Amino acid sequence: MKILLTYKPINHNMSWYIAKIIFGICLDENKQTTQFDEQLRIISARDENEAFLKARMIGVREEDIFLNDENRVVKWQFIDVSELNQLNEWKDGMEIYSCIHEREESERYIHYVQQKAALIEGKFQTISSPLFQHLA
Repeated sequence: MKILLTYKPINHNMSWYIAKIIFGICLDENKQTTQFDEQLRIISARDENEAFLKARMIGVREEDIFLNDENRVVKWQFIDVSELNQLNEWKDGMEIYSCIHEREESERYIHYVQQKAALIEGKFQTISSPLFQHLA
């Protein structure tokens, strides 16, 4: 005899959350992690607890071990969910994330950010629509 268990939530209204999921990146079974990937993910859940659990499940599910271009073992290890914020409403231009960086070499950081922006901007240089002409 099979017993089917179903879960019926008390609150049928879903909310949106933004979760920061952190992965450690290890190369060649190096025990000391030198790189971290911070990912912001949108989560739909009934409450904060469910959103937290869903974010953790995403992290565990996306752990990976693979060989890179140089035939070295790369391990992406889920660390944890470091931030979880409810998005009460969506508005054009609303802030969904902010992080203040303090750097010793501020000019290098500014240059890095400007280089990243230039790469993004370069993707749009081929757009010839009149809608985008004022941005050139």
